[in-house]
Amino acid sequence: MGSSLRCTVIVPTYNRRRLLELTLDSLAKQDLSRDRFEVLVVDDGSTDDTEAVVRGFEDRLDLRYFYQPDEGYRLSAARNIGIRQATGEVCVFVDSGVLLHSGSLGAHAARHEASEEPLALNGYVYCFNLDNEDAQLIRKVVDVEDVDGSIASLERTRAWPDVREPFYARYSDDFGHLPAPWLMYWTCHASAWTEQVRAVGMYDEELRQWGGEDLDLAYRLHRDGARFAVDRAASAIHYPHEKDQGANTTSALENYRYIAEKYRTPITRMLIEEPRIRFADFNEVIAERGLPRCADHPTAG
Repeated sequence: MGSSLRCTVIVPTYNRRRLLELTLDSLAKQDLSRDRFEVLVVDDGSTDDTEAVVRGFEDRLDLRYFYQPDEGYRLSAARNIGIRQATGEVCVFVDSGVLLHSGSLGAHAARHEASEEPLALNGYVYCFNLDNEDAQLIRKVVDVEDVDGSIASLERTRAWPDVREPFYARYSDDFGHLPAPWLMYWTCHASAWTEQVRAVGMYDEELRQWGGEDLDLAYRLHRDGARFAVDRAASAIHYPHEKDQGANTTSALENYRYIAEKYRTPITRMLIEEPRIRFADFNEVIAERGLPRCADHPTAG
């Protein structure tokens, strides 16, 4: 790749040794040379053999392992450890169980280096299921030993595209012009300038349950001038894992209430309206109502 940027890949984890192993294996197969990226695994108090899995990759990756005691759900704190320790100009956020195409990190680095403004860049994520509904089928189709081949097959057959695909088709892959592009920035696989992430305050550690911590960060990146886009060359597979969508929805709604109160803009208050507004429709509703952009609101915070 033409970019000379160095990336820091931040992988938070908790009792997902097998999924973590798959993620690290995909990182070890990146086209980007080993000296051009580091991998920081931050363990949120696992009780399985997560550390042993990480140690098993030390000869294949520039890798560091951090552990924080299990004091409940502390994903934001775990990611912040990685951000503070990062030596790369770009942070790439990747969840355990996300399997990256071999060209993915190179695509992130090249896109950031080519941009004249700071980017908040989504990777393209195949096979993300909200309630794990197609888990068995996905496991049959995806060959974890050949991630690139599996992604090529998914692209060819159009099976399990990124759930944000209708949004991208509606607004384009460069959607930074929208009043609320931050709603589609999900850090299961995304990147941003390390310096900017630190400058806006990193992840909010008050968010102590599932959902919304990435949107909260994205909102502040948006306020700070980041341009939002997706790069399809930075592709990955979200491998199935156990979920409780009902519980996740409940906890996310509580976090949205926190975010709405934190910023107190007409747009952030839409997160908690009833009936709920789909994220994909937010920007249309904003336009219909003629709402001020968050940056133009006096209480934007």
